[in-house]
Amino acid sequence: MSQKQQLERVLDIDRRIRAGLYPHPDRLAREWGVSRRVLFKDRDFLISNLGAPLVFDKVRRGWAYTDKTWGLPSALLTEGELLALVLGVECAKRYAGTALETPLRSAVAKVTQGLRGPVSVDLNTLRQGFSVSPPSAQGAPEETLRALLNAIRDRKLVKMRYYAAYKREEAEREVQPVHLVNREGDWYLVAFDRSRDGFRYFHAGRIRSLKVLGRALRPRPQAEVEAFLSKSFQVLAGAKEEEVGIRFDAEQAPYVRDRLWHLSQRIQERPDGGLVLRFRTAGLIGVRRWVLQYGPHAEVLEPESLRDQVSREAEGTAKLYAKPPARAKRWA
Repeated sequence: MSQKQQLERVLDIDRRIRAGLYPHPDRLAREWGVSRRVLFKDRDFLISNLGAPLVFDKVRRGWAYTDKTWGLPSALLTEGELLALVLGVECAKRYAGTALETPLRSAVAKVTQGLRGPVSVDLNTLRQGFSVSPPSAQGAPEETLRALLNAIRDRKLVKMRYYAAYKREEAEREVQPVHLVNREGDWYLVAFDRSRDGFRYFHAGRIRSLKVLGRALRPRPQAEVEAFLSKSFQVLAGAKEEEVGIRFDAEQAPYVRDRLWHLSQRIQERPDGGLVLRFRTAGLIGVRRWVLQYGPHAEVLEPESLRDQVSREAEGTAKLYAKPPARAKRWA
């Protein structure tokens, strides 16, 4: 008999007892179409696993609770489900940012405490059986993420002091937060920047100070938000969408073929075992950084502007390695 069916019977038994119906196992077995032995297994589960003060009332000829204040746990999880939850938390801790470790662990503790019986997980023992490599992410404080989520929910304007890495300077910005994106452990805020009349990405870890303003705004149309996200490439987006074509040789093609790099991507197979990846995006800066990591195994076919940028970067790298390395200064 499945665990789902047993759970349904256990909930029905509990409901009848609380209604003062004093359910009899023989009658329950007939109604459920199961054997009397199955019903007594349900009784044993209630007593042994859930700690139910269950007895047979000889006067009323049915089951009852000796403690009417006792209640079923709010969560009924199998050990496998609890293990899956813990594994999910360990993965989320590394990819959602260590700032969320404390509330994540607290959530698991509350679920575990809600269970009755021998179902438990030793986190230290569990960690010996798996590992998740943490990304090299720039952390964002928990209070920043919480404030941004509240601002998104309440449609509030946010005034923040933000460090723009490409400008190497801090500046005050007033933006309307609409979405949070986690990419490889880094949190990015998608917000409508009214001074620039458009959506922008902001790295949550570079927000130096944050103040949620009181006035609620009209929500930005969801279609606008989705359009901005769809034209981005690895949390970078410019003003103009362009068609991108990149040829990968046979050595790198297997690693490119089976992954989703962009929602608009199309793949053209080549007779030599390579492929051409095509998609439309406004995030050419992100594409340039991405394609350079493949070295001579990837060639930008279009647009011409991106091909020129990658070519200049490659030439600069070649010149750098054409001369002996500079001696590094030793520090005491």
